[in-house]
Amino acid sequence: METRIKVLGHPVHPMLVVLPLGLFTIAVISDLIYLFADNADFAVVAYWNIALGVIGGLVAAVFGLIDWLAIPSGTRAKAIGLWPGVGNVLITGLFAVSWFLRPSDGLYAPDWLPAALGVIGVAMALVTAWLGGELVYRLRIGVDDDAHLDASNSLMNDGLVSSGAAPSTARGRGTAAG
Repeated sequence: METRIKVLGHPVHPMLVVLPLGLFTIAVISDLIYLFADNADFAVVAYWNIALGVIGGLVAAVFGLIDWLAIPSGTRAKAIGLWPGVGNVLITGLFAVSWFLRPSDGLYAPDWLPAALGVIGVAMALVTAWLGGELVYRLRIGVDDDAHLDASNSLMNDGLVSSGAAPSTARGRGTAAG
């Protein structure tokens, strides 16, 4: 089942989710370095990584919701897709709380509670990422209907930006061009 919104022939949601996941992970690592090494620069890094991660997570959630709404009701994919969707919003919420708990004195130095919320968020993200992988690699959600080993270049079929599923007709299967 193809994704609903693409840029340069590729689904938008998977492109967007990696940004907040990376930012949140760097924030947790930075918090732990700050807490154990007492280097205030890492508290500032964590603070801004969380701020950008929350923004990125909310943007990714919009595209994830659009894709999830297109999954047929009553399917295993619809049920599984709910978990990373809700989970990632909760993770973003945990990081937002972690961000608000930090002093706004320019140092942004967390105590153990904001850092612990981040660790919990990253642990939850491992689960939601696995579930997202289950959707793509096992249930083929978001995979181009024309995907195969000799598929043409995605730009040839989808162009720069596309929305809605592509027509279900076969497009050049068996050709090595692309």
